[in-house]
Amino acid sequence: MLKLLALLFGALKFGKFGGTLVTMVLSMGAYALMFGWRFAVGFVLLILVHEMGHYLAARQRGLAVGAPTFIPFVGAWVQLKHMPHDAETEAYVGIAGPVLGSAAALALYFIAQSNGSHLLLALAYSGFFLNLFNLIPLKPLDGGRITAIVSPRMWVIGIPVLVALFVWRPSPMLILIALLALPQAWRNLRGGDVGDPTPEQLQAPLASRVGYGLFYLGLAATLAILTTTVHTRLQAVI
Repeated sequence: MLKLLALLFGALKFGKFGGTLVTMVLSMGAYALMFGWRFAVGFVLLILVHEMGHYLAARQRGLAVGAPTFIPFVGAWVQLKHMPHDAETEAYVGIAGPVLGSAAALALYFIAQSNGSHLLLALAYSGFFLNLFNLIPLKPLDGGRITAIVSPRMWVIGIPVLVALFVWRPSPMLILIALLALPQAWRNLRGGDVGDPTPEQLQAPLASRVGYGLFYLGLAATLAILTTTVHTRLQAVI
């Protein structure tokens, strides 16, 4: 155990991704205690792919961004050292995570289809659900950052979705997200001009706003169908 801790702390010296490696290993260990090490490794790697989508998109737009950091049973995040200067950039960085993460889960689904692996099927389901959950239109979730370019009114939709999820499957993480999202959601509910475009939104061409809105709805619908389909298959084999 002491040797393992020494290796983990030593990894912190290996550049900006040292902290990512350490927190990944700790997360894998935590998940392994509940789900086994094979699922734990696959699940954390799926989260990594999702976060690398944000990281690569931010770098592509010239934003200073930190490497992913993991917290067991909460998830992971990349720290934007410079926030996006307009709604389109924020939507671009926000949607890149679910897109790359969903692609990874879809790849696992097809592999599971070909070799009949229940483990890979369970990981694919987790990946679909993880990315669908992140599309809830509430900040600080990705969905809140994506839909901001369309209209802040969409954030109000996220409130009943979050409540329904908590009723279905209570989780401290949902409470944390609700606390973080509540101030902005309350301002939107009370603001008389909540539906009016912000200056940042006006900077984005109408075609971009419509495009992001349609892509967001399409991705959310696809993930909802895949999540339901795979969940049904898993219930049949368990």
